[in-house]
Amino acid sequence: MESVSESRAERSCVPPFARGGRRAVLLTEDGVRIDAAYAPGGTGDGLAVVVAHGFTGALERPAVRRAAQIFGQVDGVGGVVTFSFRGHGRSGGRSTVGDREVLDLDAAVRWARRAGHRRVVSVGFSMGGSVVLRHAGRTTAHVDAVVSVSSPARWYYRGTAPMRRVHWAITRPAGRLLSRGLLGTRIHDRDWNPVPVPPVEAVPFIRPTPLLLVHGDRDGYFPLDHPLSLAEAAGDAAELWIEPGFGHAENAASEELLRRIAAWAAARVR
Repeated sequence: MESVSESRAERSCVPPFARGGRRAVLLTEDGVRIDAAYAPGGTGDGLAVVVAHGFTGALERPAVRRAAQIFGQVDGVGGVVTFSFRGHGRSGGRSTVGDREVLDLDAAVRWARRAGHRRVVSVGFSMGGSVVLRHAGRTTAHVDAVVSVSSPARWYYRGTAPMRRVHWAITRPAGRLLSRGLLGTRIHDRDWNPVPVPPVEAVPFIRPTPLLLVHGDRDGYFPLDHPLSLAEAAGDAAELWIEPGFGHAENAASEELLRRIAAWAAARVR
């Protein structure tokens, strides 16, 4: 059951939108303004796909726009919501690298519901993949299926060179300055307090919501023990795809893979 404050947040912070598609600014539960966009799909009032991008992404990025366009072409998809996480693109605030971003996703999901979509699926990539898992594990999450692509299973992983660079960008003043100047990503300068529940501990609570885990066997950021750990924690409630030749997140996802993901979602929430 929603609390009174959650119901009030939905009414006041999540504006309705026209069926022809539009941009909007959503206000999260903690008061951060989130840049969002809606594009109608090809199947009337079919399910809405909410796309959660990876770290340093944004709704304007070509890979995110491409994924949204492909999702919208799949039978059963009635609309696609994209948004920029806090600290990314035109959104306000500063990135907490997967912690408070759960509230950003929640605002986007509620926006899709206000559009009249009875079924909503969240699809997240990398950091966004961890966010959709943690969001779906909350009792107040309003999603009918979840797809997590290239997600970490646990926090503070530094076992690959790309992740060591990411940690440098997040934890060092010079790294945060470089991220802001070159990538347009504003990162919070404070450590997590408290540390959020890691994805591997969130996935058992997603049941009975359908869950798809997707990972590439050439992922340079997170090796295969991450998706295998997530699948083991989820048990038979999750489906796991280990994709041959696939690298990392939305930038490496092929059109064929994106279409399969959307088709899986449409089939699970009919």
